Amino acid sequence: MEGSSKRPPDPRSARRGARASALLILGLSAAVGAAVGLGGYTFVYAKGSSYLQNDPAACANCHIMNEQYDAWTKSSHRAVATCNDCHAPHDLVGKYWTKASNGFWHSFAFTSGRFADPIRIKPHNLAVTEGACRDCHGPIVHALSATESGPGDLSCVRCHGSVGHLH
Repeated sequence: MEGSSKRPPDPRSARRGARASALLILGLSAAVGAAVGLGGYTFVYAKGSSYLQNDPAACANCHIMNEQYDAWTKSSHRAVATCNDCHAPHDLVGKYWTKASNGFWHSFAFTSGRFADPIRIKPHNLAVTEGACRDCHGPIVHALSATESGPGDLSCVRCHGSVGHLH
């Protein structure tokens, strides 16, 4: 008989496979649960929902931004611009993507103790701020760029870095 040489499957190996799968699912569930729990706790503790709004006081939730917030309250821009107007792109997706990215990296830096003091603007955020200057002050920038070799050579922030919040 040709079929008699085959052995039936070992029920122990099937149980081992099912046990390994169950342990993997349990481990992944615990990891996801811990990440969601820790993220939720951090979001509540750090007043994360305040960052979804346009209130400049939210930027002062973190003690390292108190100096910038206090300076903004004394600046000429206080009457016309909030933090988001200068430090977040003006489109909905870009704004919340930048806020989420900055929020994550700021949280990481403060949790790990790896932040610059005084705080320094990153290249991406500098580009966003430069773009905001150009959006709000377009006619002036256009007139100035006509005298320069090109709009890329002109930097609002280089000369006017302390306008939004005094340094």
